[in-house]
Amino acid sequence: MRPVAHPPTPGWKAEGRETLRLAGPLALANLLQMLTYAIDVMFIARLGPDELAASALAVALFGLVLWSLQSLTGAVAPIIAAELGARGPALRPVRRATRMALWLAGIVSVAGMGVCMMIGPLMQLTGQEPHIAALASGYMDVLVWSAPLMIVAGVQRNFVAALGRPIFATVITALGIGVNALGNYAFIFGNLGAPEMGLPGAAVATFITSVAVAAMYAAAIRFDPRLHRYRIMGFFWRPDWSRFVEILRIGTPIAITVLAEAGVFGAAAFLMGRVGGLELAAHTVALNLAAFAFQVPFGVGQAATIRVGYFFGSRDPQGIARAGWMGVAMGTGFMVLTATAMIVAPEALLSLYIDPTDPANGQLIVIATGFLAIAAAFQLSDGVQAVAAGALRGLKDTRVPMWIAVFSYWVPGFGLAAGLGLGTPLAGKGVWIGLATGLTFAAVLLLWRWHRREDLGLTARGVK
Repeated sequence: MRPVAHPPTPGWKAEGRETLRLAGPLALANLLQMLTYAIDVMFIARLGPDELAASALAVALFGLVLWSLQSLTGAVAPIIAAELGARGPALRPVRRATRMALWLAGIVSVAGMGVCMMIGPLMQLTGQEPHIAALASGYMDVLVWSAPLMIVAGVQRNFVAALGRPIFATVITALGIGVNALGNYAFIFGNLGAPEMGLPGAAVATFITSVAVAAMYAAAIRFDPRLHRYRIMGFFWRPDWSRFVEILRIGTPIAITVLAEAGVFGAAAFLMGRVGGLELAAHTVALNLAAFAFQVPFGVGQAATIRVGYFFGSRDPQGIARAGWMGVAMGTGFMVLTATAMIVAPEALLSLYIDPTDPANGQLIVIATGFLAIAAAFQLSDGVQAVAAGALRGLKDTRVPMWIAVFSYWVPGFGLAAGLGLGTPLAGKGVWIGLATGLTFAAVLLLWRWHRREDLGLTARGVK
């Protein structure tokens, strides 16, 4: 068999264009997804504080399960990218990998739904008020049916992005916002001829949105000639167990990493609650701002996974290096801008959530401004670790990065947050210093691993 001819390695400028072409739509889709959740909150808040609290508890569990399982099945992205780099268009290998990711999505959905349905006992275990727990359970009873469709849509999104069509993710997420808002308006309050369902109506809206999003991805894949040629539903009943195991092997550490990161931020909220209610409110607002900013380097990290994976498959060490470092530069550069904004104009950012002219909010703004000053340093580390982890995933390197994340977030990160937050006068600022320290450890260690990728043998399969 003759060797496959590959195009020359793109220069830095060309690589920048390619990374931006992928990262831009993916980052925008991430931001729009956060807006979808914000719209839910806006509608549910009109029902009252009990319904809002119940939905927050349910979404905390549902979101953690969903994010981790989407990360597990998302391991298909570097596999597709490597196949395209090795022998593009690689119709059969890409089809088989996507098929097995869809199989896995169906299987893990059942397990995820089972975990979500345990919300009642979890509410009792954590001492929630009975009427809040009852509302949360009723909401989850409907919401849980969205999980399989959302996990499948995650696989579809990875497929279209890896095949060079990330704009579909942006457009479909934007259209999903409209469907979700309309569904909330109709089913929560009984408008447009729909029954008035209250809080469960918000879950119905989410389910309808998940159906619409999965259907829109299916339509895009069917009618876009480049995507349709892969016929990912062809011979859908045929297993490819080696691919299935490969997705599990790469994806399981990613899912555990997600659980470790989400867990430490959840634990930080509990620490902040022990410090004081005002500090917890300020923490929530500041963390929301940080989470919005994070969606951009997160999108860059997703793009880096695909670009690095492509060059890994084509056995191009120079391409691997340029793709990874370009991603790190883009992600870090954006976070420099957000960090600067948090230092220079914290009140302007906080005004998105808090009325700065209301004297009752004065102390809250002072505390949140202090948190944002620490978050500025936190932003740089968060951006670096997100993109470095994404680049390493492109090399199918996920196990050691998982241990780096678990160690960084929970030993120096949570350890320092608990010690400074509860044992020193720093209080809430101590919690944030701990979070920033954990992210900095992760960023340094992951960046070191990326820098030493050849010495560690991570690119061995990709070297001629």
